[in-house]
Amino acid sequence: METFSYAFCGELLQMKLSSLFIRIALSACLAAVVLFSPLAALAADTKARSSDTLIFYLENDFFDDLDGNYTHGMKISWVSQDLSKTTEEKKNLAWMRYLADRIPVFADAGIIKSFSVSLGQNMYTPRNKKSPYLIRDDRPYAGVTYLDIGFHGRNESSMDSLELQLGIVGRHSYAQDLQEAFHDWTHSTVPKGWEHQLHDEPIVNLYAERKWKLLKLQDQSGLGIDFIPHAGLAVGNAYTGINLGGQVRFGWNIPNDFGTHLIRPGSDASAPVDDADPRFFKPWRRFGFHGFAAVDGKAIARNILLDGNTFRDSHNVDKEPFVADFMGGVALVIHRFKIAYTYVYRTREFKTQKDEQHFGSICLSYTF
Repeated sequence: METFSYAFCGELLQMKLSSLFIRIALSACLAAVVLFSPLAALAADTKARSSDTLIFYLENDFFDDLDGNYTHGMKISWVSQDLSKTTEEKKNLAWMRYLADRIPVFADAGIIKSFSVSLGQNMYTPRNKKSPYLIRDDRPYAGVTYLDIGFHGRNESSMDSLELQLGIVGRHSYAQDLQEAFHDWTHSTVPKGWEHQLHDEPIVNLYAERKWKLLKLQDQSGLGIDFIPHAGLAVGNAYTGINLGGQVRFGWNIPNDFGTHLIRPGSDASAPVDDADPRFFKPWRRFGFHGFAAVDGKAIARNILLDGNTFRDSHNVDKEPFVADFMGGVALVIHRFKIAYTYVYRTREFKTQKDEQHFGSICLSYTF
């Protein structure tokens, strides 16, 4: 009888333990479903999906004492919040979502889909700006003013950009007026040869680029490193070619975006991917800093700034088919701002160019 009681108690205890294990297993499965389901993913990037980002770029060759070639650039961009949530909440953005949903590369329902608008102007001059005569073996005077309209799809691992650039190169880009006024205001040498600039020509260009986040390591203190390669294609009367490169970032509280880039289509990569970005931390913790090194290589079939006008005779030079930018810089995240400075070394762009070029770039973004 006593043996039977022990056996019965043992079986009862085993049944209770088995029941407990089953409950634990079911709870773990339920937690896994909640944590890794699409709804959880959406909850983890609520702030990122509902935020817009403004980005301002300023580039200048003030580090290059000789002054010339690519001499100045400015660009301002607006990157919208996630379009996939705007049908009811933001009806003024619904037409953007309609267009984005019809671009095959943005068909994935899980990505953040954004619309961007950019306005910019670039200036190019020969080295010798004192001469009023045409300098045949140096690059043409040229100014470009443009409007970029883009769609972007991004998640934790990749970002796709498709941009249409509309603009004008030539006298009515008004680059000449702006540069002459600035040099006169600063009492520096006023360029004398703008009468030889490229003729007016509308530009239409299409750009596509993908960025990948192939590496992301970060410890509990916030120290980390990531690697973001990219590849792109451009087709149009202003620029036709391909580019390939990458960026390594290392520091503390690195922003969860797709890096810092120069003025070009596809450069608007500073919008956060999810709420793990330090710009969404608690107010007293919204701070981070990092350094970065990058390279961007280009194979160029056409560059109107060197090849000259498409349908009219104009000043032109023999371009180099391969050009590379080597970059290094530092960046800070302060509250909702990210500010980055980049120093750029660019290889020679045309056959008779005497020296490589060096210039600086500042990028300031604000997420709200």
